[in-house]
Amino acid sequence: MSIVQSLERLKEGLAASDRMPVVFLGHGSPMNAIEDTPYSRSWEALGRALPRPQAILVVSAHWMTRGSTLVDVSAMPKTIHDFYGFPQALFDQQYPAPGAPDIAKEVVSLLASHHAEGDDTWGLDHGAWSVLKWLYPGADVPVFQLSLDMTKDLPHHLEIGRALRALRDRGVLILGSGNVVHNLRAMRFDAPAYDWAEEFDLTFSDRLAAGDLAALTDRAGMGDLLKLAHPTVEHYLPALTVAGAADASDRLTFMNASIDIASVSMRSFIYT
Repeated sequence: MSIVQSLERLKEGLAASDRMPVVFLGHGSPMNAIEDTPYSRSWEALGRALPRPQAILVVSAHWMTRGSTLVDVSAMPKTIHDFYGFPQALFDQQYPAPGAPDIAKEVVSLLASHHAEGDDTWGLDHGAWSVLKWLYPGADVPVFQLSLDMTKDLPHHLEIGRALRALRDRGVLILGSGNVVHNLRAMRFDAPAYDWAEEFDLTFSDRLAAGDLAALTDRAGMGDLLKLAHPTVEHYLPALTVAGAADASDRLTFMNASIDIASVSMRSFIYT
């Protein structure tokens, strides 16, 4: 299914309900934030198709904590340039969206059993703003981030999504940003995708479409394939949180189903 077809199908699904969708975007290189690429164009088109939320909760691969789940409660989240070796134009980027302190504090309460705490020192890392600048270029929708507790295994992050599900009926867009396959150690330019990258990407999409979320959190079952696709799992976890925030009444749509630099899946998905 092409990007255009996916977005048309998405629009049809959104027309039937005021409930907010949940979105996972494969964000890939930070350069997608400033370059005209198929990915940045698709995010821009998606932003036009999505309903306007009251607030956006972002689960990014780039905010990792240990022993607690932090929620950004700041009134004006700063733009974080958490990368190096890129052009100055990327470091000049700002995304001055307001925060959502009141809703963020409610999320702390929602996740009390997951050891959630408020935090006002983080902001918006590039996993958040590099896609938000295309989705909502006016930076006029309140946004806040949720961290990934890296001491917890895969099922925990699925449960976080389930705990957040009620926010969808409060006008909150839950946005995950990571990559279904992410192995920068194996990246190669102008080369075809590795067989294992394609296999994991397709296995993931098949199991997600079948609603077999248990399989997507089964480290033993995924074995060496998971280790190849994710030497470290921080880019995988936001996809699990987004999947957990969906339910049986949702319709799943994929977009950007391609492998970049041979070892990074740009696959994205939306539940409506």
